[in-house]
Amino acid sequence: MLTEFSRFAGPRRAGTLPPVTPKPKTSTAPAAPRILVVDDEEDLLELVRYNLSKEGYQVECVGSGEDALKAARRQPPDLIVLDLMLPAVDGLEVCRRLKADAKTRDVPIVMLTAKGEDSDMVAGLERGADDYIAKPFSPRVLAARVRALLRRHEARVQAERETTIDVHELSIHPGRHEAKLAGQPLELTYTEFALLHFLARRPGWAFTRTQIVDAVKGEDYPVTERSVDVQVAGLRKKLGSFGSYIETVRGVGYRFRA
Repeated sequence: MLTEFSRFAGPRRAGTLPPVTPKPKTSTAPAAPRILVVDDEEDLLELVRYNLSKEGYQVECVGSGEDALKAARRQPPDLIVLDLMLPAVDGLEVCRRLKADAKTRDVPIVMLTAKGEDSDMVAGLERGADDYIAKPFSPRVLAARVRALLRRHEARVQAERETTIDVHELSIHPGRHEAKLAGQPLELTYTEFALLHFLARRPGWAFTRTQIVDAVKGEDYPVTERSVDVQVAGLRKKLGSFGSYIETVRGVGYRFRA
């Protein structure tokens, strides 16, 4: 493609270099947090979208529980503002399903609803909601709650990344995606590392193959329930004489020896 300069510069003389197309400037600023807002009232959706957009967030709005589940699973947002009273699939069920899905379970959820009784609040929090705001609400209060929840979530994620898991001769650093055994680095695939990390952070706990699949599956590294045995066998081989740390629990799945 011709650049604006070369288009008007005329023919190139022999022995001269062609004009260089400048590389587009790339921004080093982090992307704005993405927020999914779920409510069946169009006026309220627009109100929340307008105020959160003013705060610098990327906002996506949907009007039903089904659309919320599809949007969150397609591209998990950084936070969800979720109405409780939704047609067909209500907010409590949406929250339950999102928290049961490994892909979305860590996304913070703010319940935003006209049902402000204590029992409704408890029901939402018990299903995994991180905060609860009753209608009518102040947009400034909502923005402040969202901002505080995003800060807490980021601090928790950062702390988990910086915390090293040490069990027996094994040392795992999630943030560096690094595992060492008896001081020697292990060469693990993405899925093997995720599997080892999942089991080793709760030594002694037995997990079903389905739980393991939910924990280690990823869009780029699909894992089926039947392939868990293959992954475990490969991981045991790389652990060598320490492979026995991963124990088979008959009729259940696997656990990391306590």
